Amino acid sequence: MGSYILRRTLQMFFTLIIISTVIFFMFRLMPGDPTAAMVDPSIPQEAREAIIERYGLDQNLWVQYTHFMGALVQFDFGNSFYYKQSAIGILLEKLPATLILMFSAMIIAYGVGVYGGAWMAWNRGTKRESTGVAVALVFRSAPTFWVGIMAIYLFSVILGWFPHSGMRSAGYEADNAFQVFFSLDFLRHLILPTIVAGVFFLATPLLIMRNTMLEVMGEDFIEFSRAKGLKERVILYKHAARNALLPVVTAGALFIGSAIGGQVLIEYVFSWPGLGREMVLAAQRHDYPLAQASFIILAAMIMFMNLVADIVYSYLDPRITYN
Repeated sequence: MGSYILRRTLQMFFTLIIISTVIFFMFRLMPGDPTAAMVDPSIPQEAREAIIERYGLDQNLWVQYTHFMGALVQFDFGNSFYYKQSAIGILLEKLPATLILMFSAMIIAYGVGVYGGAWMAWNRGTKRESTGVAVALVFRSAPTFWVGIMAIYLFSVILGWFPHSGMRSAGYEADNAFQVFFSLDFLRHLILPTIVAGVFFLATPLLIMRNTMLEVMGEDFIEFSRAKGLKERVILYKHAARNALLPVVTAGALFIGSAIGGQVLIEYVFSWPGLGREMVLAAQRHDYPLAQASFIILAAMIMFMNLVADIVYSYLDPRITYN
């Protein structure tokens, strides 16, 4: 087990180096002027060149890459061109909003998915099951930004139930850090993007639970429970669903990784001030340090959760460690 974890950890770091390299060259090969986020277009050319020299953008591409990788080893992503602050500091400020939205969506996806999957498996072969699977796949396949826009149009513009963007109302000022994330105003802004993200991620736990339940329902202890005269609801949730939960729980770590990357568009559509939205804005502004830091941190979080999932699976099934 120890050698397997070490091998997977080394693979993760090697993959992260490759991703960092691709991200570095990708941004520098993109068309656009990185100084546009730093200076006014009307300033003299000499001043623009001085700024380019200050940030090392006038150096050879391979020299820039060497400096980038050397700083990356020290977890130094440099200063943002746009904010004139530490890139990692800016992203750490945005990270709590992303995590709150992600875990809120995960609660909805897993809460509805586990019970819905068990219920569909219990009603196998009926219209209820086929309708539930179809609805889940439709929301999973529909473009996230389109679902978000339709939700904003219906619940914000027409009905006026929820705010259409942001994390707080204009002019709202919190007295302390607790009120920033635990206030009625914040909860009103959180509900709509959470529902959209939860519905989008719902298909994964729902279908896993359904498929596992179908296997469990063929076991002998289910027939024995019926022979004992237990109620169908008791058999469904106390016996069958409990034994079908293991694959759903172990897939949770993998789900968290995919959810972090999958809610980038949701954050952008709802102007949610999280890591995903800042990543898109940084790429649009050609803010190299901030864009690189956001992409690399996002990739590292996804790979770390994949590593956790692999370790859990290898613990449950030691045969994996020999593959």
